[in-house]
Amino acid sequence: MALSSQKSRLRDINNTGFGPNSSVEGGRLINSDGSTNLRKRGIPLWERTSIYHTLLKMERSYFFLSIFVFYTIINISFAIVYFMTGVEHLVGAETAKTFFEQFSEAFFFSSQTLTTVGYGRVAPTGMLTNCIASLESLLGILVFAVVTGLIYGRFSRPRAYLLFSNNLLIAPYKQGKALMLRIATYKNNHLTDVEANVTLALHVNEGDKKVTRFYPLNLEISKVNSLALSWTLVHDINEESPLYGYTKEQIADSKMEVIVNIKGFDDHFSNMVQQRTSYTYKQVEYGARFLPMFERATDGEYTLLELDKINAHEPYVFEEDAVVA
Repeated sequence: MALSSQKSRLRDINNTGFGPNSSVEGGRLINSDGSTNLRKRGIPLWERTSIYHTLLKMERSYFFLSIFVFYTIINISFAIVYFMTGVEHLVGAETAKTFFEQFSEAFFFSSQTLTTVGYGRVAPTGMLTNCIASLESLLGILVFAVVTGLIYGRFSRPRAYLLFSNNLLIAPYKQGKALMLRIATYKNNHLTDVEANVTLALHVNEGDKKVTRFYPLNLEISKVNSLALSWTLVHDINEESPLYGYTKEQIADSKMEVIVNIKGFDDHFSNMVQQRTSYTYKQVEYGARFLPMFERATDGEYTLLELDKINAHEPYVFEEDAVVA
């Protein structure tokens, strides 16, 4: 059966949220971390950016660095204000003679006021300086309330904590081939009622233009009751598969992308969690099969899951490829 007739009888889907016009797409649709490969414009940056979501999703090191930078900028700003109103209005800072000493006194008084520590060695005098210190104290209460909420939100935000194999494998399966990938949880959480949804994006020629068609991939098992060990998702490349008859070269020419979405119930959070990723045609290993990644412990008392082997695989030569070779 020709590939064109095979595609004509397959039912594609158009509710993925992505358009079919391949000529306007740039690279992959979904990044490996699950985010959309998309940039927006047309309205100002501050209107299209949610600071709250940005800080929640930011990497931990950048998050705490942002807090430190913000804290330093506030203190420097107020130190400049105190310095301009006169360091002589800060009782206890009169001994400072040089510019550096006076600005340091103003800076550390600002930090003590912002955090409401108030050691008492330096204190404001005069109406203007006291009003500035009161305003900074109020700002400090609000800022630390927001920071505390962000830290709690980051700490308590439900996450799936899933590892995905680095590659998609075209592996032997029954009497033919199958598309395979492997997942596993890497934290001490436990996911139950785990469902997998896999969508294939193919760039195909229709007339004088190239369009993107999306196909749901049927899985050997699409739901498991418990994700205790690793789970290999298997799509049988049979006559009902949109990949049926595709060679290694045709997979590359189609610039295919496989979008994977996993969701399940986390016992610890008592909430549904999900995580997604995608694979491009460059990540396809044609002719390979996964190696085991768990085994019985030496004492036989428990099962050992080796997470560093999630992508471990070995090459496999299909019969038709061996004949050609």
